[in-house]
Amino acid sequence: MDNAADGPENGFSAEAVKYYRDLQDRIIAAFEEIDSGGKFEHNDWTREPGHRLKGGGRMRVMRGKVFEKVGVNVSHVWGTASEQGTAQMPGAKESGGRFAACGISLVTHMHNPFVPTVHMNIRCMATSKMWLGGGADLTPTFPFDDDTKDFHQALKAACDGYRGDAYEKYKKWCDEYFHLPHRREPRGVGGIFFDDLASGDLPADFAFQQSVGEAFLEIYPKIVRRRMDMPYTEADKDKQLYKRGRYVEFNLVYDRGTKFGFATDANPEAYLMSMPPVVKW
Repeated sequence: MDNAADGPENGFSAEAVKYYRDLQDRIIAAFEEIDSGGKFEHNDWTREPGHRLKGGGRMRVMRGKVFEKVGVNVSHVWGTASEQGTAQMPGAKESGGRFAACGISLVTHMHNPFVPTVHMNIRCMATSKMWLGGGADLTPTFPFDDDTKDFHQALKAACDGYRGDAYEKYKKWCDEYFHLPHRREPRGVGGIFFDDLASGDLPADFAFQQSVGEAFLEIYPKIVRRRMDMPYTEADKDKQLYKRGRYVEFNLVYDRGTKFGFATDANPEAYLMSMPPVVKW
């Protein structure tokens, strides 16, 4: 992404969006295969003419037999941020509020309470400077050691191919970020999280970001297949719905992506896609 005015065909944003859309298509194909007949609804959106922001996105949501609700969204917007948005984005003040943002984000909510919820996103941002961010984390209602181990090992392999200390650093960042201070508890069993990634070697940074996306696509469908047919009781389901309440609390109170959506007047259906279909407190 060469500058904050980049449109969809210019600079690094074109390469990034191309990858995000390809990953979106492959994740959707993998999830539809698991759901045996389930299909994602397609909703492409663009900013209306005259809006201070340009661009749009591809929303994909499925409500199926295995996936109670899953959203896999890609967006690419650019323009001038609001005063609130400018204050939240590093380098935006220096760019006069001009920014560009693109990325892929997904959240799953499963029928079977023994299948863990998962979140993954990778993104790039540009103001007066450019950086990458992203990560993936697992939120089981009923944690299984082998699921946690396999998920972390896949992400560690992605990190090890980038930098020797990356996994420990980004795992710690994830543990600290996906934490509910008011509950004094973690959101789940963690994963990795990174932001403001600008090492000076853009190809290496982007290759690492891609490896995170590929690691997710490799490991999460395996975990789903491992747990999706396990028998469960009404009490198990009830526990899952209360766990989802914690998820909602985090996403509405602390999540950077949700706050960014509010601050930049983004499509609310896109940044609130992570909300579960049924929840209890």
